[in-house]
Amino acid sequence: MKLPRKLPMKLRTRLFLSISAVITVALFGLFIGLIGMTQMARTQENLLQSHYAVIDTTQQLRHLFGDQLATLAIRPIDRNTLDRQQRELISYLDEAIERTRAPGREGLEDIRERYLAFMTELGQPDAEGRLRSLDSARFARAFTAIRDALTDVQRAALEGIRHEGVESRKQATWLSILLGTVALMVLIIGFLTAHTMARRFVGPIEKLAKAADRIGQGDFQIVLPMSPIAELSSLSRRFGVMASALQQFNETNIAALKGGQRRLQAVLDCIDDGLLIVARDGTLEHANPVAERQLGWDTERIGVPLGEALAHPELDEAVRLVLAGQSREDPQEDLALEIGGEQRLLAWRLIPFGQPNVEVEGAVMVLRDVTDQRAFERVRNEFVLRASHELRTPVTGMHMAFGLLRERLHFQPDAREQDLIETVDEEMRRLVRLINDLLNFSRYQTGQQKLELSACSPSELLQETLARFEASAAEHGTELKLEIEDNLPLLNLDRTQMERVLDNLVTNALRHTTRGGHICLQARRHTDRVIISVEDNGEGIPYSQQARIFEPFVQVGRKKGGAGLGLALCKEITRLHGGRIGIHSRVEHGTIVYMALPV
Repeated sequence: MKLPRKLPMKLRTRLFLSISAVITVALFGLFIGLIGMTQMARTQENLLQSHYAVIDTTQQLRHLFGDQLATLAIRPIDRNTLDRQQRELISYLDEAIERTRAPGREGLEDIRERYLAFMTELGQPDAEGRLRSLDSARFARAFTAIRDALTDVQRAALEGIRHEGVESRKQATWLSILLGTVALMVLIIGFLTAHTMARRFVGPIEKLAKAADRIGQGDFQIVLPMSPIAELSSLSRRFGVMASALQQFNETNIAALKGGQRRLQAVLDCIDDGLLIVARDGTLEHANPVAERQLGWDTERIGVPLGEALAHPELDEAVRLVLAGQSREDPQEDLALEIGGEQRLLAWRLIPFGQPNVEVEGAVMVLRDVTDQRAFERVRNEFVLRASHELRTPVTGMHMAFGLLRERLHFQPDAREQDLIETVDEEMRRLVRLINDLLNFSRYQTGQQKLELSACSPSELLQETLARFEASAAEHGTELKLEIEDNLPLLNLDRTQMERVLDNLVTNALRHTTRGGHICLQARRHTDRVIISVEDNGEGIPYSQQARIFEPFVQVGRKKGGAGLGLALCKEITRLHGGRIGIHSRVEHGTIVYMALPV
């Protein structure tokens, strides 16, 4: 692998020198232009002020001279006024000559001389206040000379203003040419600098990009570009080190990856359950040997949609929901498949997989052959159903006979015989309830129990439940409360069965709530379901026992009673209604049992 040599000129130095050169030329041209413009503006302003001052002076002289002529026109002439006006005009002329620069000063001095000649020609008035020189030709020439001098001075000032304007335009033209030349030089230098930098930088960078593409394709045998730039040279060197490290990593770890893949494949093949891996597009990606034996596959099914591979098109919708990240709340029925001429039942579940906080990459379908288990459960349920049905008749007869016997026997209230009779009656009632619960539970599990559905109001169900348990709660010292959301929709329920569920839940809450506690019946809507819950602040249920709380014949908590079928019956009734039941509990903080029923 060929590596470039490092040069002393660094990238920041080249950039600094190039940009500094462009900025220096630009600032130099701008400095010259600013100085030229400032000097030209200052000179033009001074000259214009001088010319305008000369014009203002001649205008004032015309005004003062006009006042004298008006005084001369009055008979008799006021000699005092005439002398005062002459002194004012001479004084104003002297001040104007003092503050005016050439060439306007020469014109004002000429006006002063001509005015003095005019005054000499004017002379002194006679005893009657008349000036005889007013009618002489020499006086007329002196007057004309003053008027012409004033006009010449004004014309010269105006000509000077026009001349300054022409000169200003010339200077502005030359200054524009100078600034344009500087701008062109800056543009040329900037273009050459950019072209040089681009040629020096872009070429090596493009070669590095092509080398990166080849590395991405797995080709680590690359030749890195030479560059006169120190930073690019260092980058190429580090890029070469990275390529070497990647090549070494690839060579040393690819075998380990393949070994890990083989071990994972062996683990998947040795699992007792069948595993089907579904790709992101819903097609089958892998099946372990257990799944192939369970499904009786003798041909390759990879790449086929899951529903088509299992001959159950409804599975495609389940796969779509799982891959979209949506949970499935409805119970999953067993897959019925005919394999080798034999009907088999497979329990299944879909589990999504992928990186955390990203979209689902696929799903794993776990299959378990439950044909024998379901057959055992069916036999067990039929046995329980038959046994409970057969026991119900004699036990009911015994209870009725005992009731008749009890009516005929009369003992004292505090007699031992009376206690025994009460005990036998209570135990027989308990035995009848147990047999009825067994019978009902077996009917639910075997599908013999049918629901009589009708539109029911959740708020009415809870209010009626509250009314049925008010007396028991008061005797127990427990407060019953209702929390019902407004405008709840009607539910399609079997009212009798749902009342049985609520009665079981409230009875359990009363049993496990201490005196002074409270029980709250709640109903609220959540998306397309109505959540009905019973909450208490009793002893609570340990987390380790919550998974088995809805199994039959299971009792938890310190206060046990009954046969452990109450919550199992609640689960079966809720399942028949298309809903699900769950629990949330903390020890010493109470329990919430909730039902999610579809609207």
